[in-house]
This record gives sequence, structure tokens and C-alpha cells, in this order.
Amino acid sequence: MTEKKSTVLRRLIEAEEILLRPGIAIAIHAQIAEAQGFKAVGLSGANMAAHVLGMPDAGLITQTEVVENARRVCNAVKIPVIVDCDTGFGNAINVRRTVRDIIQAGAAGLFFEDQVAPKRCGFVKGKELISLEEAVGKYRAAVDLRNELDPDFVLIARTDARTAVGGGMDEVIRRARAYRAAGVDMLYIEALQSIEEIERVRDEVGGLFTCTARAIEPQLTLQQMQDLGLCMTSGTMYFKAGLVAMWDMLGDMKTRGMDPYNEFMDRVKDHPLGGFGGFDLSGFPEIVEMERKYLSAEVLAKYDNTIGLYDPRVGHHASPRRS
Repeated sequence: MTEKKSTVLRRLIEAEEILLRPGIAIAIHAQIAEAQGFKAVGLSGANMAAHVLGMPDAGLITQTEVVENARRVCNAVKIPVIVDCDTGFGNAINVRRTVRDIIQAGAAGLFFEDQVAPKRCGFVKGKELISLEEAVGKYRAAVDLRNELDPDFVLIARTDARTAVGGGMDEVIRRARAYRAAGVDMLYIEALQSIEEIERVRDEVGGLFTCTARAIEPQLTLQQMQDLGLCMTSGTMYFKAGLVAMWDMLGDMKTRGMDPYNEFMDRVKDHPLGGFGGFDLSGFPEIVEMERKYLSAEVLAKYDNTIGLYDPRVGHHASPRRS
């Protein structure tokens, strides 16, 4: 019997080695991470809003849109997916529905934060917090529903108390302890400002936790994060490399026409995702395998009777294919 993704994720975050978890926004991002051998991914709310809606992370994406995108991502890969659920999309009662829908979408874990709705991206000024009492009630509701449906599903409580109105490290510690007592599996501390602050959370709260550390200069290495006690990385949005490259290419094409595109296509033709490598990654060869299993030889003759640059029976590259 195949092991549940939630069980796999729980084992990964409880391991001695920190989980290097790339952040993603859409299904093909997750497929690339899986093909490169990463063990889990995190579905970013900010980047989901940008990629799916073209909107900022300001509480504009809805619960149903998040669930639907999460379902697409979870169906596209075999590795565990953690979903950013903003504020849980309402009060404690709404949170129960969110947890249920995300579990049924196939995710292995989720987090939501203690911000006032409409929320803001954790890196953006102007954040406000709901009361501690309300936040604890929401996490308790999430824990209760999780226990009913899948006790292995990983619940993560995120606090934005460090940089929100009226916040600070004392409030971070107070809320982190309360959320831990509510029964969540892991804490996610947003926007810590120094290594000393990470150490304080580790020493005064304990247990499984992660944090974003973009404000710390120089940026922390993976080994430093592990030495500081983090069980998982957060905020590692690798696909931004692709966004920068697309911007730069289009700027070059604006000046030089088709030359930059043609040069690029020639340069990457042997890359795993060059040429038609993306077709391999998304599963065209697997479609052929199913056709051979379920369709007649007469139907399969279509491949010999047509012309095309890509033959899914052969594929472009073997390396990015999912097992």
C-alpha cells in the first residue's frame, strides 16, 4: 500500500536533516522540483495570487481558488505539498471547511496566519493581528478537523507578530507558545530579523519550527538554518529565476527581434527542459503508455500516419520524466 503523503511529510519534518522545500505557485513548478529530486514543495499564497490571478498578495485570492489550484498541484506530483491558506478564509468555523477541502485536494499539510483579513504578504508593511483568543480558536478548530480526517496531516501555525502593528519578539513568543498548546504540529515565524531572534524562538518555545529570514544579512546557508534548529526552509521561490530570465529575454527581443529567442532555443536544445522537454515533464510519454494499454492498434497507427516535431512514443529527454 502506498504511504500517505501526509505521513511522508511528517517523517521529513521530524528528521534530523532540515527539509529543503522549494516554494512553488503552479503545477509545473512542482513537477520541476519533483524531477530534480526534491522531497516536498510548498504552495506559496503570494505567488499563487500572482501566477493564477495576476494580483498582489493582499487577501484577494479566494478559498475556492486556492483549493482548486492546490488540487491541480497535488494531482501533478507524487511528493507532499504544503499549502499556504492565508488567514484560513474566515473565523474558526470557516477554517474547518478550509482544512477539510485542502485535505481532500490531496495536500499533506497547510498553514494559515494570525493576520486580520484582508491580509498582506508577510514581507509587506501594514500587517495587523487578530486577537490571541481568536487565533487560538482557529488553530484548535483546525486541529479538531484534522484529527477527524487524517491525524498525520501536518498543521502549521504562522504568526506575523514580529513585524505587525503592536508586535515584537515578546508577542511572537507569547503567540507561538499558545499555538503550540492548541495542538499544531509546527510553528512558522514570519519575518525574524536576526540570528539571535531565531535562537530565542528555539530556546523559549522549542519544538518543530521554521521561519523566513530574508531580513537577515548575509542570507543564511542551509547548514546555518539546520544548526539553528529549523526543521524546514520557507520562502525559497526558485521559479523567480525563470521570471527574471523571461523579463530579460523579452527586453532583448524588443530590441533585436527574433534573434534572442532563436539563440536561446539553440543554446538549450539539449537541456532537459529545452526543445520539447516540457512535454516530457508534463506526461506525454505516460499518455502513450495508457493508449497502448487501453486503445486498439488501429487507433495507435495515428502516430505513423502523421507528421510532427515531437513523438510522445520517443520523448525528447528521458531525465525529466516522472517515475
